[in-house]
Amino acid sequence: MAAGSSLLRIGVVGYGHLGQYLVERILKDGAALGLTLAFVWNRNPTKLTGLLPDELILSELSRFADRSCDVIVEVCHPQIVKEFGQHFLSQSHFMVGSPSALSDPDLNMRLRQAAQQYGRTLYVPTGALWGGQDIQRLNDSGALKALFIRMSKHPSCFRLTGDVLSGWTEGEGRRVLFRGSVAELCPLAPNNVNTMAAAAVAAGTLGFTGVQGEIVSDTALSDFHVVEVEVTGPDGFTVHTVRRNPARLGAVTGNATYNSFWNSLLTCKGHGGRVYLC
Repeated sequence: MAAGSSLLRIGVVGYGHLGQYLVERILKDGAALGLTLAFVWNRNPTKLTGLLPDELILSELSRFADRSCDVIVEVCHPQIVKEFGQHFLSQSHFMVGSPSALSDPDLNMRLRQAAQQYGRTLYVPTGALWGGQDIQRLNDSGALKALFIRMSKHPSCFRLTGDVLSGWTEGEGRRVLFRGSVAELCPLAPNNVNTMAAAAVAAGTLGFTGVQGEIVSDTALSDFHVVEVEVTGPDGFTVHTVRRNPARLGAVTGNATYNSFWNSLLTCKGHGGRVYLC
């Protein structure tokens, strides 16, 4: 905790829908829960003008250390994790809202090393992942054999780097866009498969290359995102969960995920120099 303060100082990197939600919750409820807002940064700083007090706006992310944060929360893009993740960990705990960035094995290793070196925690929020701690416990016991995740959304909710979704039309129904390792899926849909990335962190023995995922476009899903998780353990043990997350058309993040991120943030009070699923 920052010197001279009884409140955890939180820096929020990104002011999209999720960033706005977290900022509003910190300003409204933070003091009662031991949190205070240290700064907000957005790629387009004019978006913040008039919405937040000037003293809370950080115009240059490279100056983040001037704000003496206890926790920095990234909720914008994996590129920020790549560029600033190690620097964040040198000064504070770091909650990575774009864990798809960790599919890069070199970056994953460097962030883990930085957490250990500086005694900071790299927090990975579970987001829309149901049963993440259970997956992690099964993994840590050596009993996890396989993990598969399917994410189905209306096509307007996907933000893909390739052209696999080009030419979709209303009423076309269900289309499998990609099936393969989460390591392959993360670069294809970096803003859509953070749930899969969190699962790959939980399933550390399988990792990003061992956890399998599938993304499905379905025009019938105008009100929900659907996340299915299939866990396989020893001697025929299996668990299959289906999570229906209410979501607006075109929304990358389902409604219930906002509160999940908030609850994750409330746990970020330091868990040593390691990766922690929250």
